[in-house]
Amino acid sequence: MDLTEFVKLSLGRWRSQRSAHHLAFAHFEAVTSTIDIVSLAKDNPEVVNLCKSYQIDPQLATSPFRMSWEGESDWNEEELIKGTTVLVPIPDADNPTKGRLLRDQGYAETIPSVGKYHITEDSVFVLETEYDRAAAEERIWFATPNLRLRVSLIKTSAGSGVVTASFSSEIRSLKE
Repeated sequence: MDLTEFVKLSLGRWRSQRSAHHLAFAHFEAVTSTIDIVSLAKDNPEVVNLCKSYQIDPQLATSPFRMSWEGESDWNEEELIKGTTVLVPIPDADNPTKGRLLRDQGYAETIPSVGKYHITEDSVFVLETEYDRAAAEERIWFATPNLRLRVSLIKTSAGSGVVTASFSSEIRSLKE
């Protein structure tokens, strides 16, 4: 699988069930959410601006997309969890299964970030991102075309300890 195929498979509306273990707080959290993933053109102003903020030619982007989410957590049932981020993959010139992923909002910290990704031989998308105060590792794969699985680890900035571990199952909504 290459990046274009991975993004194409990811497009659509997903219902997500995530279980997270916050080791620092000795707390377990259950989150249900709806995730929308839509394709963006290379000349989309958000894509162009994000690329320019990292001095990268937007024409090097492959399959940029926007991900939006809205959900609820049992940790704070009164607060709606929602957000959106633009993601711009920039494949390595010599290996299309590796590259950088530009984000206008990160996963572990809500700041712009650049992660390194690769796709394994068994079609697992692996993303590693270093932030100011933490590091994140995400693994995403498809059990079927309509079932995505995701494992995420948030580590200390030194990478010496895991702060949060989560597992998500995401089922594509087939109703429009």
